[in-house]
Amino acid sequence: MMPLSLAEPDKTLTIKKLGGSPEVRQHLENLGFTVGGTVTLINILGESVIVKVKESRVAIGADMARRIMV
Repeated sequence: MMPLSLAEPDKTLTIKKLGGSPEVRQHLENLGFTVGGTVTLINILGESVIVKVKESRVAIGADMARRIMV
């Protein structure tokens, strides 16, 4: 298990765990990040990470990406 921010680009991964406070976990779930769901890292641009989750592309901060374990 590793943080999403360390994953290889263009690889589909399964979300194993969401970290952070209950508010942070709820925010991630609202964006489509759910345990057991799939996510694909598209690109890392400085402090932002672009991912594909549930057929949508989402940009999140690197600190949020470190809370998503795959």
